[in-house]
Amino acid sequence: MNPAIKSLVPFAHVKSVDASIAFYRKLGFELADDFVPPGSSERSWAWLESGDARLMVARAQEPVVASQQGVLVYMYCDDVPRTHAALAAAGIAVGPIEQRFYAPDGEFRVQDPDGYVSMIIHR
Repeated sequence: MNPAIKSLVPFAHVKSVDASIAFYRKLGFELADDFVPPGSSERSWAWLESGDARLMVARAQEPVVASQQGVLVYMYCDDVPRTHAALAAAGIAVGPIEQRFYAPDGEFRVQDPDGYVSMIIHR
């Protein structure tokens, strides 16, 4: 019997879990779970959700060098221009909407506080 993977959740090491939560909330994610170590006032881990999208973030033990990460995350939305405008209005630096053969309705990039890039595209 072949195994059947039924879900995939990206896990990003970040400088500040709280800063990441604030950024991803602007993209529609909500905090579903978190962990504050005993004796600490700061979160060290969080689970975020938006519809069927999931993301885990954890405080990095070493400096985060996003340019050395080899994974690009794609996030899907219903309306690229409307999402682009809403994120820009929320203060997120959004790249230009570009049409590609795989993205005839366009795609654009955003970068989180640690420099991780996500592409937002229609699906």
